[in-house]
Amino acid sequence: MEISDLITTESVIPNLRATSKKQALQELSRKAADLTGLHERAVFDVLMERERLGTTGVGSGIAIPHGKLASLDRLHGLFARLERPVDFDSIDEQPVDLIFLLLAPETAGADHLKALARVSRLLRDKTVCEKLRGTEGPEALYALLAESSASRAA
Repeated sequence: MEISDLITTESVIPNLRATSKKQALQELSRKAADLTGLHERAVFDVLMERERLGTTGVGSGIAIPHGKLASLDRLHGLFARLERPVDFDSIDEQPVDLIFLLLAPETAGADHLKALARVSRLLRDKTVCEKLRGTEGPEALYALLAESSASRAA
């Protein structure tokens, strides 16, 4: 599974405005609802439920919020770079400015875990993250994410 299987240029947000973790998740839920046809509240609720289990702020300014929804027919991703970093209760206590949201069907099982692992591997690469922080526009960010993922798989 490639990152390009999860996101499109429409699911890349180059300058997300949010002042808190909750607001960031609300904005991402709104965008995910537009892209998937799901109800915004259903997306937000599943993300908040996951956050209650433990933060998805994985450190180094990165968060990978995720959840499963019965009404999805395939995996969906969203990438956002925040205008300003926000406190995400991250494991390293550093604010987050790069978020990759992953939504999966309840039946996804191993595919959901493989997608999480792929996103996590990509965003652990400090060079990729530096480029993401310095790139403008959804098309350029998408190209960087897709290209970096493909080259890592090779």
